[in-house]
Amino acid sequence: MTNHVIRRLVLLIVGCTSTFLVFGASQEPTVDTGSTAWMLVSTALVLLMVPGLAMFYGGLVRTKNVLGTMMHSFAAMGIMTILWIIVGYSMCFGPNVLGGWFGWSSDFVFLRSLDTSIMDGGVPEYVFSMFQAKFAIITPALIAGAFAERINFKAYCLFIALWGILIYNPLCHWVWAEDGFLFNLGANGAIDFAGGTVVHISAGVSGLVAAIYLGARRGFPKTNMPPSNLVMTMIGGGLLWVGWFGFNAGSSISSSLLTAQALTATQVAAAAGALSWIIVEGWHQGKATALGLISGVLAGLVAVTPAAGVVQPFGAMMLGILASLLCYGGILVKNKMGYDDSLDAFGIHGVGGIVGAILLTFFIRDSWMQDAAAAAGGSWSVIQQLGVQVLAVAIALVYAGAGTLLLLWIVNKVIKFRATPEEEMQGLDSAFHGESGYGMLNPN
Repeated sequence: MTNHVIRRLVLLIVGCTSTFLVFGASQEPTVDTGSTAWMLVSTALVLLMVPGLAMFYGGLVRTKNVLGTMMHSFAAMGIMTILWIIVGYSMCFGPNVLGGWFGWSSDFVFLRSLDTSIMDGGVPEYVFSMFQAKFAIITPALIAGAFAERINFKAYCLFIALWGILIYNPLCHWVWAEDGFLFNLGANGAIDFAGGTVVHISAGVSGLVAAIYLGARRGFPKTNMPPSNLVMTMIGGGLLWVGWFGFNAGSSISSSLLTAQALTATQVAAAAGALSWIIVEGWHQGKATALGLISGVLAGLVAVTPAAGVVQPFGAMMLGILASLLCYGGILVKNKMGYDDSLDAFGIHGVGGIVGAILLTFFIRDSWMQDAAAAAGGSWSVIQQLGVQVLAVAIALVYAGAGTLLLLWIVNKVIKFRATPEEEMQGLDSAFHGESGYGMLNPN
């Protein structure tokens, strides 16, 4: 046998062995470092939204309630994280139980099975779990804006714990788990890319129910209740805008074309919402306010949240404009009706979430509709998808609203939810925390 033939045989053996090893290795998911790096950043950005929300809400309340209001957001960071580790992830992303009411897997309790788990997209499941945990944190914190300045802190902590387990977790499972019934509704599922239904609609309607159930703040609306620090509110709103890129673009769970599409839609909708609000406010009231501008930013961001993965920039711009106008109108209606949604949790998050979840139907990119038609066996229309979206929104409204009312009644029986008139006059900071945000004993 010549040296030439021997060399050919060696190369053939090495090539076959390498191919076998590569093929064998491909059967096990490996970490995609690019996607994982982006998801780590996105997780941090969504967590940044929680102190951003604390600043946004804290600046809008009276001086005597600043710390108490900010504590609602920060307390959620602790309470919801621990609940997420113990049961939340399992209830949201485990297999269907109890007819699909929520999910459950004992392997997910305390995240036991995630230690070496890598998802199909190359992202460690720990990272995905921690990313989703931030959504579970910020959603009940949003509700607190509706009943700011008048609730017992202990009752609030009990309420959000129960609300997270019984309201948020089932909704999350229905919409985002692969066997969730809203995930599989229609040809290609109810569209909620990053939380229009799960986060904003559920928080908004829950806040509305709580605000009406608990009643108005003492002295509302006759007593002047000036914001303590609009500068802090603007900074908090800016942090929310920055964090929203993780909220929306991170929901691609990848670093891909879809990530870029969602990020672009997020920026466009926020800008369109801001401009629309100051234009209509300037026309209606004669002045464009800083609070109005940042409210428009949030309206646009909320509306594009369910749509970020399926609309192009024009659609994102239209959603931002429509949400800004309708949220502005929603706040005017609130003022006419006289209920005390203190910081417009429903006016911004509820209305904006409904606008985005339903009206996105008219701006879905063609490729998504083509995929839906293929899944449906040949055809799928905008009207059919609109029906899916309306049904999903209605289910979220009814379930979150009714469930919240029941939880408020239960918590109120265990711990008086509403602060006493004396505590309310004293202020949340002093009454429940023994502190003062600005070094004064009884401001405002």
